Amino acid sequence: MMAYHSISKWSGALWSGALSGALGVCAIVAIVRPAVAEPRAVVELFTSQGCSSCPPADKVIGELAKDPSVIALSMPIDYWDYLGWKDTLADARFSARQQAYSRVRGDRGVYTPQVVVNGSAHVIGSDREGIEEAIDHKVDGVMSVPVSLALAGKQITVSVAASNKSPAAMHGEVWICSISKEVSIAIGRGENRGREITYHNVVRNLLKVGDWNGSAGSWTVPLENISRDGVDAAAVYVQDGSHDRPGPMLGAAYTSLH
Repeated sequence: MMAYHSISKWSGALWSGALSGALGVCAIVAIVRPAVAEPRAVVELFTSQGCSSCPPADKVIGELAKDPSVIALSMPIDYWDYLGWKDTLADARFSARQQAYSRVRGDRGVYTPQVVVNGSAHVIGSDREGIEEAIDHKVDGVMSVPVSLALAGKQITVSVAASNKSPAAMHGEVWICSISKEVSIAIGRGENRGREITYHNVVRNLLKVGDWNGSAGSWTVPLENISRDGVDAAAVYVQDGSHDRPGPMLGAAYTSLH
């Protein structure tokens, strides 16, 4: 079996639709609880229930999710659904995001399991040592902006600090992720048939909350816009570029919702 599943041709349909659709309503009553600020890395895993090479990477993400200095996210893709099992967590927007990263890098490096660290370096998702090396690799400006999340009643507030660089040189988009901390799936067909796999920090939706121009800013979002059954956490990130051309991660935060 190959170390990873790769794909080189894409349908233009993956690029349609905005990434900012809101989720269904599910009321959450919460107290004010700021998230731990200034993590050292955002680690995005592009995975698939239909990929036999992915379970070791899914396990690695579960291990990284225990580290409070790492925001580890699972983004299940849908382009392997034709192999015999339709991924029950997949979202075409995540497939498009993975392809956008490849386009910005200027390569054709789209495969599963693939990890993207801090919006730039890509590593085979099961390569724990390679992921740690990418996390430890320091790049000027990456993960340098303090970000926090606070819950109050039925709202969540995102706060982004000012940059210590010239505001004219800084910009980014602020996105919030709806997250299910753990989801166990019994897979009935395809390469992983007969297995039950647990996925960690599964992103269930992405919602753009604003643009950041280098100055301090805050945005308040109703919890009903990010909640649905099974969502019990949220992450926010400030990323250079745009959803079509995502750049380096500038800062991020994570919090439980209840």
